[in-house]
Amino acid sequence: MPYFDAASSAPLHPVARQALQAALDEGWADPARLYREGRRARLLLDAAREAAAEAVGCRPDELVFTSSGTRAIHSGMAGAMAGRRRVGSHVVVSAVEHSAVLHAAEGFDVTEVPVERTGAVTPEAYAAALREDTALACLQSANHEVGTEQPVADVASVCRAAGVPLLVDAAQSLAWGPVAGDWSLLTASAHKWGGPAGVGLLAVRKGVRFASQDPADERESGRAPGFENIPAIVAAAASLRAVREEAATESARLRPLVDRIRARVPELVPDVEVVGDPVRRLPHLVTFSCLYVDGETVLHELDRAGFSVSSGSSCTSSTLTPSHVLRAMGVLTEGNVRVSLPVGTAEQDVDRFLEVLPGVVGDVRRRLDAPVSPPPSAGETSLVVDALGKRCPIPVIELAKVIGDVPVGGTVTVLSDDEAARLDIPAWCEMRGQDYEGEHPADRGTAYVVRRRS
Repeated sequence: MPYFDAASSAPLHPVARQALQAALDEGWADPARLYREGRRARLLLDAAREAAAEAVGCRPDELVFTSSGTRAIHSGMAGAMAGRRRVGSHVVVSAVEHSAVLHAAEGFDVTEVPVERTGAVTPEAYAAALREDTALACLQSANHEVGTEQPVADVASVCRAAGVPLLVDAAQSLAWGPVAGDWSLLTASAHKWGGPAGVGLLAVRKGVRFASQDPADERESGRAPGFENIPAIVAAAASLRAVREEAATESARLRPLVDRIRARVPELVPDVEVVGDPVRRLPHLVTFSCLYVDGETVLHELDRAGFSVSSGSSCTSSTLTPSHVLRAMGVLTEGNVRVSLPVGTAEQDVDRFLEVLPGVVGDVRRRLDAPVSPPPSAGETSLVVDALGKRCPIPVIELAKVIGDVPVGGTVTVLSDDEAARLDIPAWCEMRGQDYEGEHPADRGTAYVVRRRS
């Protein structure tokens, strides 16, 4: 069964498995002790730290191991904000950061930097967001939902010139190479590159004001309290080194496979929007959204067909809130599918995915009675569609069914109380070449007005 969700968690790398098994026998003792077993554990921990620091591009004494990537983000942001509390409590983040960053920023004065339709920020937008009381700026190296790479080096230069430290969430990109630029703090998570879960990295450059907000602890420079999980740390560092050695080869192999998906999906499946930057992106990840389907059903049907994929759609089982990433980009949120290929993905698995996908999407659309082609115009100058109480993608499906019933220049007003409609109706208009006139409050829900252009 092809696993196409490496962006969530990569399969355990063979090197990680071997290192983990070996370290279970050698690295179980307390590395703070001076007896033989403790010294052996300390040697393993120090070697792992040196290997990880080399991959990150920092000094070993600037890097600590945490219990997860999320923990690294929370500790890094809290420590940096506390270290610069005299400057202020203002923090700058991009609108597409991982939820771990957005949650850690809660309680501070936050400015969200908008992104372009590709999902990328501009250095100019970051520069405009910085203030005299800005204590910290945060920016991911690459987006976890759409794969767009961010201009970290340029943003780091802007922040450095303003005297503001930049924290980089490198969880998605660290396997592919070091993060360029003069960043101040960096975080990452081992299970994203094929290491074991439960290991994160936090790098804090020398000279960055940092005050740990955890209770005092002598381990990991006081920045990650608790007994180190040395076997997992050793496996994480060993696998990071291994995937880095394979990165150039795997990138050259996976990128054409992703290019094939990006090109073929719109050809094979009508009414699809491929999102994210087509060039400045991770080599293994592609995301697309399908009109007139709900993401949860598509994921279930692909799973039944033997493919494990993910979704940032508002219709997945975990939440009815549209993906904040897709919302910030202004792209279609319904029927979203994220494909992220792990190392070693076979070409024939990608070809079979492309064979299966059209039938899956077509079956789901038929079940939802989605329109196949625009119906003929019936001459009404305006229509009202009552989609109250109906969740995505039903409001958009109902709109698509009747848009041909009004003449060119006529309007269709969709009444909906689904938050996703605020994003998906404008996105549908852009995809289908219709004019989105805006929204206004209705007796119940919101009225969205669409004018037929063609």
